[in-house]
Amino acid sequence: MTITEQVRDERPQTAAPATGAAEATGSGATRTQFISWATLAMMTTASVANLRPAPSMALYGLAAVFLYLLPAVVFLLPTALVSAELASGWTGGIHRWVTEGLGKRLGFLAVWCQFAMTIAYYPSLLAYVASTFAYVIDPSLANNGLYVALVIVVVYWAGVLISARGTKAVAGLSSVGLVVGTLIPGVVLVLLGMVFLAQGNPSAAPMDGGHVLPPWTGLASLVLIVGNFLSYAGMEMNAVHVASLREPGKEYPRSVFAATGLVLLIFILPALAISWVMPGKDLSLTAGVMQAFQGFFDHFHVGWLTKVVGVLLVAAALGGMLTWLAGPSQGLLMVARQEGYLPPALQKLNKNGVPRNIMVAQGALTTLIALLYAFIPDVSSAYWIFSVVTTQIYLVVYLLMFAAALRLRRTRPDQPRGFKVPALGLVAGVGFAASVGAMFIGFVPPEQFGGQPLWRYLLIVGGGLLTLGFLVPLAFLALRKPHWVTAGRQEATPVE
Repeated sequence: MTITEQVRDERPQTAAPATGAAEATGSGATRTQFISWATLAMMTTASVANLRPAPSMALYGLAAVFLYLLPAVVFLLPTALVSAELASGWTGGIHRWVTEGLGKRLGFLAVWCQFAMTIAYYPSLLAYVASTFAYVIDPSLANNGLYVALVIVVVYWAGVLISARGTKAVAGLSSVGLVVGTLIPGVVLVLLGMVFLAQGNPSAAPMDGGHVLPPWTGLASLVLIVGNFLSYAGMEMNAVHVASLREPGKEYPRSVFAATGLVLLIFILPALAISWVMPGKDLSLTAGVMQAFQGFFDHFHVGWLTKVVGVLLVAAALGGMLTWLAGPSQGLLMVARQEGYLPPALQKLNKNGVPRNIMVAQGALTTLIALLYAFIPDVSSAYWIFSVVTTQIYLVVYLLMFAAALRLRRTRPDQPRGFKVPALGLVAGVGFAASVGAMFIGFVPPEQFGGQPLWRYLLIVGGGLLTLGFLVPLAFLALRKPHWVTAGRQEATPVE
C-alpha cells in the first residue's frame, strides 16, 4: 500500500486542478473545473501502486496473478465504488461518512484507525528503506535486525524534524516518486526479466499451467494474500474527486476499472520478474526487489547499477514519507478539536501549524516497535508481522465504511449523490465479508515463518490490533472532558 495524503480525505474538498476544460457558470461566477476520467485513473494509480509488496507475492511465482486478482475483485473494486458514492454525497472523508451513518463515536474510531495504522506502518515502510539502502553500502546488512532498527529510528525522527518545520519543498516529491521509485524501476525490472528468459535461462519459479493456483496446505498457504489488502488500501482517497467529473455515473466506473488494470499490471509484472530470478527460499520480503535487481544486473555484468537503483528507490520512499508524514495527524487533530476527543496538550500546534505533540507521541510508539526488529531474529518475519498489524487496523476503517454506506442508503435515500453504486448491498456486502476474512486469515502465521513461536505472532498481531485499534480510542472517549473542545479558540496558540 501507498498511504496518500490522508488528511485531504478529512477536509472539505474542492475540485482538483483542471486538466481538461473549465466551464463558467455565469458572468463573474466561480468556474467549475473538471478532470477527465483518464486523469482520475492515473491519480488513483499513483496513490495505490508501488513495488514494495512485490517480493511477498513473488514467493508464489505464477500464482501471484491469482492472489492479486482475487482481492482486487472482492476488495479493491468494492472500496473504490462505495467510497465514490459516499464522497459524492457527503464531503469530509471517512470521519463524516461513518459519523453520518453510524454515529459520532464510530466516526472517531474510523479516523483514529486511519491515524493509528501509521504507527505500525512506518516501521514496515522504513524496514524496506533500510534493506534497500543496505544494497548501496553492504548487502549483508539487509537482514541485520539491529541495523534495520537503527535506520527506522533515525530516519523517522529526521522526518519528524523536517515536517515540524512546515517544509513545503518536499510537497511535490510524491508524484516524482511514482516515476522515479515505481514506474522506471518497475519497467526496468520487467524488461530485464523478459530478456533473461528470452536468452533461454530457466525461471526460478515454475511458469506452467500447474502453478496458476497456489498450493493448498491449509490457511497458512494463503496468508500472504492479506498483504494485498494493505497494498490496495487508499483507493477511497481519490473518491473525493468524483464531483470533478462531467458525468460521474458513467466516467467514475470507467476510471476505476482503468486504474484497477494499471494497478494490477504494476503489482503483478514486477512480482513475476522477481520470481524468475530469485528462488522463493532465498527471497527476503524487505530486500526482495533489490535481490532481483542484483541478480539481473550481475547476470548482465552491470552490477554497479544495483547501487544506482537502490538510491532511486530509497529517495522515492523517503520523499513519499515526508509528503504525508503529518497527514494522518492533521486529520485526527481537526476532528479532535471539534469534538474534544484528545487532551489539549495533543491538540496544540507549533509555530509552523504542525501538530508536533501528536507526531512526537506517535514517534515514541514507532520507536518502541522499531526496536523489536533488533529482537526478532528474522527481519522478514518482523516486516510481515508489522505489515499485518497495519492491515488489521486499517481494515477496521473499511468495515465501518461499508456498514455506513449500507445504512445511509437505507436511512438517507433522498440525499443527493453524484454517483450511486449499482447493487450496493451486494458490492458492499462482498467488500465487508472480504475484509472480515482478511482479518481472520491475518491471525494465521504464514508457512514461510513456521519457525517462530505461535504465541509471539498472536501476541504482537492481536495485541497491536486490540491496543492501537480499540483500547486507546475507547480510553480517549471515556476520559474526554468538555474543555477538550478547542476548535475556534486555540488555532493561534502555538507550541514554541
